[in-house]
Amino acid sequence: MKRIAVDMDGVLADVYEQFFRLDEQATGKRKTLESVIGVMELEAFELGMQHVLSDNFFRTAPVMKDSQKILEQLNKQYEVFIVSSATEFPKSLTEKQAWLGEHFPFIGWKQMVFCGSKTIVQADIMIDDHFKNLNHFNGQTILFSQPHNQLTDAGKHTRVSTWKEIEHLLL
Repeated sequence: MKRIAVDMDGVLADVYEQFFRLDEQATGKRKTLESVIGVMELEAFELGMQHVLSDNFFRTAPVMKDSQKILEQLNKQYEVFIVSSATEFPKSLTEKQAWLGEHFPFIGWKQMVFCGSKTIVQADIMIDDHFKNLNHFNGQTILFSQPHNQLTDAGKHTRVSTWKEIEHLLL
């Protein structure tokens, strides 16, 4: 059975929408999508670091459209692991585990990998929104489009913008 490593933030969890919401609550104005294209999340939002260090940032992030249904289908046909760089923000560890338990109850605790660097990950396929995680990976790589990576050529990675595209690629 093939193994898939699936990133959490920016692939399963819509962290950009979370940043947009919190930024709007703090400033009274909602940034436009165009204003953050090509800019890393923590640079695009002035209070970004404050947000990720606050309680419930990761726990209350919205779920990416169609990810629950399609990941559940993938979980039946592949060995699925959720791989998230969670140790940079210590509060995120328990929040991410609770978030996965709520929104993806079919993912067991043994399928959750929280780490610092993903260079140790061994799988056949990796789905991620960051080149730093995909570029070192030896298997098939799927780049999930997010504002920060939209202006960069996908290179050797297969770019997708939705979970429906992942469904067509892998199921």
